[in-house]
Amino acid sequence: MAATSREVVDRVLRASLEMDTDTFVNLFAPDGYVEWPYRPEGVPGRLEGRDRLRAFLDSQAKGLVRFDEYRDTVVHETADPEVVIVEYEAHGTVLPTGAPLHQTIIAVIRVRDGLVVSYRDYLNPLVLAETLASVAAAEGGIR
Repeated sequence: MAATSREVVDRVLRASLEMDTDTFVNLFAPDGYVEWPYRPEGVPGRLEGRDRLRAFLDSQAKGLVRFDEYRDTVVHETADPEVVIVEYEAHGTVLPTGAPLHQTIIAVIRVRDGLVVSYRDYLNPLVLAETLASVAAAEGGIR
């Protein structure tokens, strides 16, 4: 029997916090996707498929931030058994600069047959834009 949507979302959050790319990506359906509806320029709006997601996480995300903890996590199970909504605050460090990171996130995740088919990540785009700008400045304008 496949895991419940809630169980899959719990695994996704744990893998994300632990920066375990393999586990995170393998929790997605082969054609599953992540979307960032609100994002600064230069950040992709959608990554579809495990290969594209893995490549992005390996090349971009791992070198940008380290998450230390998720706080105030609230998981909402919905009337649709496939859909889970998660609210949380991510606290960590911007790796190239050593600056603290505090990001507020709401994610709408659809799970089918034990795998994520869609993950809409409504993060605060201002925090991401400031993080990218600080890294570019620290690297002498490179990024």
